[in-house]
Amino acid sequence: MNATDQFIELRPNCSLSLPAALLFFGFVCLTSFGIAGFMAARGFWPVLPFAGLEMVVLGWALWVSLRNRYISQRLAISGDEIRIDYTAPRREEHLVFPRHWAKVTLRAPHSALHPSRLLIESRGRACEIGGFLTEDERRGLAARLKQMIGR
Repeated sequence: MNATDQFIELRPNCSLSLPAALLFFGFVCLTSFGIAGFMAARGFWPVLPFAGLEMVVLGWALWVSLRNRYISQRLAISGDEIRIDYTAPRREEHLVFPRHWAKVTLRAPHSALHPSRLLIESRGRACEIGGFLTEDERRGLAARLKQMIGR
């Protein structure tokens, strides 16, 4: 790596900390099971299993959200190559593209419900960059990468 290398590090925006997530989950569980227990005492006992199922799904969603904060993508752009290092829990991937043949592509979504895809392509290979970014962030990154890479 030279002093002229340029770096971009991408991480998802995860503003929820572990203590805040536990506090939120505890408060929602207390509220949900309190209401379900009150309803069960009045004879509506089927409410309890559904409240438990809701809390299992909420706990799973919080776990996935907290796990995703460890995802990162690091792009190193040098004079002759583009190196992409992808890190996620239990997974690492390292790709190298020749800078001369690399092309930055922002692919439009197939439908309005799907996000666009930002790709770096070269010689039949492609790598998606910033899949966790918002649409505006992805467009801004595409413009910045086109300036840095040159095509």
